[in-house]
Amino acid sequence: MLGMPAGGKCGRQQYGMRPPMNPICANATTMADETRNLADRPAVLAVVVPTFNERDNIEEVVRRVGRVLEGLAWEIIFVDDDSPDGTAELAGRLGQLDARVRCIRRIGRRGLASACIEGICSTHCEYVAVMDADLQHDEGLLREMFERTRRDGLDLVIGSRFVGEGSYGEMPPLRQKMSRLATWLGTTLLRTRLSDPMSGFFLVRRETFMRHAGRMSGKGFKILLDYVTTADNQLKIAELPYHMRARQQGQSKLDTLVLWEYLLLICDKTIGRFLPVRFLFFGLSGLVGAVFHLAVLRVGLTALALPFLAAQGLAVYIAMTLNYFTNNRFTYADRRQRGIKLLGGLGKFYLACSPGAALNLTIAGYLYYGEGVTWWVAGLLGVMVAAGINYTLVSANTLDKNG
Repeated sequence: MLGMPAGGKCGRQQYGMRPPMNPICANATTMADETRNLADRPAVLAVVVPTFNERDNIEEVVRRVGRVLEGLAWEIIFVDDDSPDGTAELAGRLGQLDARVRCIRRIGRRGLASACIEGICSTHCEYVAVMDADLQHDEGLLREMFERTRRDGLDLVIGSRFVGEGSYGEMPPLRQKMSRLATWLGTTLLRTRLSDPMSGFFLVRRETFMRHAGRMSGKGFKILLDYVTTADNQLKIAELPYHMRARQQGQSKLDTLVLWEYLLLICDKTIGRFLPVRFLFFGLSGLVGAVFHLAVLRVGLTALALPFLAAQGLAVYIAMTLNYFTNNRFTYADRRQRGIKLLGGLGKFYLACSPGAALNLTIAGYLYYGEGVTWWVAGLLGVMVAAGINYTLVSANTLDKNG
C-alpha cells in the first residue's frame, strides 16, 4: 500500500505515525548503536567472569559492568562450565545483542582457576579483570583498578578485604574463619606478600600473565595465589580495598571442599615439583584404605574363619569401594561424579582396579602360602605393590572429566 513502508517487527510503522517502541527492541537498538560507535576502538579491558549455575545474575553483571566502564572500550567474557540452568544459553543471547559480550562454554572441563586462565588466554585485550558472577565483588572498583594499573605500570591490582576500609561484609562466620586460615597458610607457607591471597577479584596486565600461565597449576578455586607464587612474587602489585557484598541470587559454590582444593594448591606449589600432588593424596587415601584392608582381613580370618585368599579378596573389594568414594570426594574433586554417574564410576573403578587386585591376590597368596610370611605382612605387601598400577590405570580411565 502506498505510504506503508515495509519493515520488521521492530521497525514497522504507518505513514505519519510512530508507535511506541518495544522495550526489548529499544534495548537491542541502544546496545547495537553503542557497539557500532566502539567498532573502531579495539577493547583494551576484558572482564572474565567464571560461571556455573549463575543464570539469574549475568544480565545484572553485564548491566553493572557496562555502567561502570561507560566510554571505555571493553568486553566481558563468561566462561561457563556447562551449567545445567542455561547460563551459557542466556549469555549467548546477550552476545547477539551486544558484541562486547562473549561466552566460552566448557564441555567436560571443570574448575574456577582453569576457567579464569582459559578466559584470559581467549582475549587480546591488554588488561584483563577477573570477578565472580555472584555480585559480591564491587564492580565499581574496576575503572580504578584499570587506571591504576595503566598509570603506575603495575602487573596486578587486587581487590582486597583486608586493606584500608575493605571488609568481609555479611560473609558467614564459618566462611570468615576458613578465609582467615587460608590467608595464613598462603602467607606463611608460600611467603606471599598479599593481604588477601584468597581474593577472586583482581586485574592483570595480560602480557605479564601470559609469561607465567604455562607454569600455573590451574587447580581449585584460587587462581590469584597460583599466579603470584608461579611468578615468584616478582610482580608489581597494588591492593585496593573493597566491601564484599552478600549474594542476592543463586547458591554459593563454596564449602569445605574449597579449603581442600586450596590445600591441594598449597601442596602443588611446595612439594609438587618433587612429587605429583594427585599421587600424594592418592597414596594417603590408599594408606587409609590399607589400614581398613588389614582390619577387614583380620576379621575375615578370625571372626569369619575364611581362607587367607578369600579374606584377602573380601578386604580388597571393601577397600576398593572405600578408596573410590574417598578419591571421588577429594583427590579427583574437580571430576567428581554424582547421582547415577557415581554408580557408573564405581563400576569403572572396579574394572580399572581389577589388574591391581589380581596382582595383589597373586603376590599376597604367594607370600602367605609359598613363603610362610605372616598374614598382615603378606596382605600389606600385596596392597603396596598394587597401588602404583592402580594409580596409573585409575587416572587414565576413571573419574572422567564429565563428572
